[in-house]
Amino acid sequence: MKYVALLRGINVGKSIQVPMKRLKSLMEQIGYLNVITYLNSGNIVFDSADKKEHIRKVLEEKLKEEFGQYIPTLVKTSEEMMLIKNSIPDEWNNDETQQTYIAYLFEDVAKPDLIDDLPIKHEYIDIRYVHEALIWNIKRENYNKSHITKIANHYSYDKMTTRNVNTARKLAELSSDT
Repeated sequence: MKYVALLRGINVGKSIQVPMKRLKSLMEQIGYLNVITYLNSGNIVFDSADKKEHIRKVLEEKLKEEFGQYIPTLVKTSEEMMLIKNSIPDEWNNDETQQTYIAYLFEDVAKPDLIDDLPIKHEYIDIRYVHEALIWNIKRENYNKSHITKIANHYSYDKMTTRNVNTARKLAELSSDT
């Protein structure tokens, strides 16, 4: 089965640095097949016969051994990635007029009512919950008005990992069996 692992909080600013070559090698040493890393932000597509929860536990343990620090990791099936991708309206993009992001949620905050609890201005952002993910689109002119940056202080922030819409679409494509 194809999976996507999403590492949280690596290779940005002073965070833990995880070279993608080393990450790919580690995945192959564990025994995962057809390993592809995408970009430098901790996106890995691979094949495994193991279950998601087992993969997550093994991967987090091996990452801690290899890099000396706990790295929160989400594991999604290709079906989950496609479901999320297919829920993104086609007209939602990242361009000069708009920004679109996907926040993949860890299980303990992955609830539809999380949207109501976020410190955002809903009138300036279109935000939707789809299978353990938040998808949002903001017109650039409303970015500051939306208060989207305030989620960094919300209790759920450490329980999500975000990717821009282009990355989300590409990861779904790379993990697709078709």
